Amino acid sequence: MIEGVVVKRLKVIPDERGRLMEILRRDDAVFKKFGQVYMTTVHPGIVKAWHYHKLQTDSFTCVSGEIRLALYDSRPESPTYKETAEFTMSLDLPMLVQIPPLVFHGFKCTSAKEAMVINTVTEPYNHNNPDEHRVDPYENDINYDWRR
Repeated sequence: MIEGVVVKRLKVIPDERGRLMEILRRDDAVFKKFGQVYMTTVHPGIVKAWHYHKLQTDSFTCVSGEIRLALYDSRPESPTYKETAEFTMSLDLPMLVQIPPLVFHGFKCTSAKEAMVINTVTEPYNHNNPDEHRVDPYENDINYDWRR
């Protein structure tokens, strides 16, 4: 596991009306602070990667479809420097994955339908000076293959 990454297993509670799943609470051990919550989607077979943040901590949960979330530790001082990790996420595999600053991350939709991800972040998005630093998903120094 990459240093500083936290995985919280989630519980989906079904009843005759549908399902409920708590994602993150302020009294959770993994809760840091609230910046904003947003939803993003990805079409089947499409990759949204790679990027990292200098300040922001992300907390991803997939609420529809399925994704493969990949992480790469770019922090030279980290004991897991240059390591990768991946997680398959969906309502059938419910989890929250918390990603610390300076850890590259991205995801690929692995379901036949569009996947939907909820991200609860510690910083609000700054439109004038975004804390988002990108590299190409395929042409980079990260030892990870999205094609598989």
